[in-house]
Amino acid sequence: MLKTKAYTYFIALALAFGTAACVPLEQQGQTGSTTGGTQSQLRYEDFIYADNVKSVQTYRVTGTPQQVLEPAVVSLNEARPIVLEFDRINAGPQRLIAKLVHCNADWTPSGLNETQYLNAFNEFFITDVQNSVNTRIPYVHYRFEVPRVKLSGNYLLVVSEEGGNLLLTRRLLVYQDAVTVTAKLGAPVGPSGRETRQPVEFNVFYPDFPILSPMQEVKAVMRQNYRWDNAKAYHPTYVHDAQRRLEYVFFDPQEQFKGLSEFRAFDTRSLNFNDIGVESINLQASPIEVNLLPDADRQNAVYSQDPDINGQRIFGNKQYGYGEVNGDYTWVDFELKVPEAASGEVYIMGELTGWRPQDNARMIYDIGRSVYSGRLLLKQGYYNYYYTLKSNNAAAPDASYFEGSHFETDNVYDILIYYRPPGSRADLLVGYQELFFNRK
Repeated sequence: MLKTKAYTYFIALALAFGTAACVPLEQQGQTGSTTGGTQSQLRYEDFIYADNVKSVQTYRVTGTPQQVLEPAVVSLNEARPIVLEFDRINAGPQRLIAKLVHCNADWTPSGLNETQYLNAFNEFFITDVQNSVNTRIPYVHYRFEVPRVKLSGNYLLVVSEEGGNLLLTRRLLVYQDAVTVTAKLGAPVGPSGRETRQPVEFNVFYPDFPILSPMQEVKAVMRQNYRWDNAKAYHPTYVHDAQRRLEYVFFDPQEQFKGLSEFRAFDTRSLNFNDIGVESINLQASPIEVNLLPDADRQNAVYSQDPDINGQRIFGNKQYGYGEVNGDYTWVDFELKVPEAASGEVYIMGELTGWRPQDNARMIYDIGRSVYSGRLLLKQGYYNYYYTLKSNNAAAPDASYFEGSHFETDNVYDILIYYRPPGSRADLLVGYQELFFNRK
């Protein structure tokens, strides 16, 4: 047994954690309790509970113009915070409360006492509140800096009204550099087309860290473009005890991510002219209506190196400046000119829909015009998006059905290494690494 300060620390930590019940991974996001006497069930995932909550963003502050594209991931010793921003449309200012819940690697509550991971009482009022300026749809903009925590791991940020009604939840990550992660790109896998995947292999080195049973104590999670909807969890492929190294290599294509294509894009930051992806703008309507250029099927198209922001969005108004309260909300109309799919539903997908097949993002097929059409109420900004098909028997929507898949596509992967101390039922995030695949 290793007699190190780290080992002593984690043993003490494990004894303090307790033994919270664990919910199976496939049930994540489906458990919880009522909040403040309401019937809304707390979901341990990124979720919006109120219809008038829009444009939610969580990101790591960097002080750069495009910091909103940064993931909600910080080091335990990071001085700069994670920030949450969102709007409530057609609502007046109201005192809102934020709380943090420590979670395990599978996003079930760890059961830690709040004093074990926070330095303050776990009830934070959101006081940075602004009303929209010169917008046809009035809204209130909220901004909140997430307080620092004492332990690494997964955190669920819960925002509710002062009376208890849930408004939104967001997943945050706080890691410590206790292990070293090194990753590399593999060779192309699969034929060109819908199945082309981007293999990523990685190693975890722990020369001074007290991992005794890696298969039981360590879990790795890999995400593509910081998404949770298709994240993959792994156990080590090989354990090299002498080198104190865990090796992760993947032979099953299902363990690897499809490269897909660069995202489609449109820009509504100016409503005075048709910008990227915009066909026409109806300024007489209220809300203003933006009609996008019709999209085509890209399943069998060759790879196109179009610049994108990996499915995210940047809000702004070129006419009135880039403040958080200057952008208006507009109807954005989408059209996809393809034959009707034999089975399943077609959805608009991206950060603009929370990476989920939302009912309001489901597209309707017009047989006479041979197009799928859909409409979303969106804040002015630059957006990325995909079209996906959710087959009747599929567990998740498939973007490659309309978008194709290419090894050359620019994607970012991040690797999360979780460690569960002996005797504990709580996971710590002890390693983190980003890998930019085909970065242009």
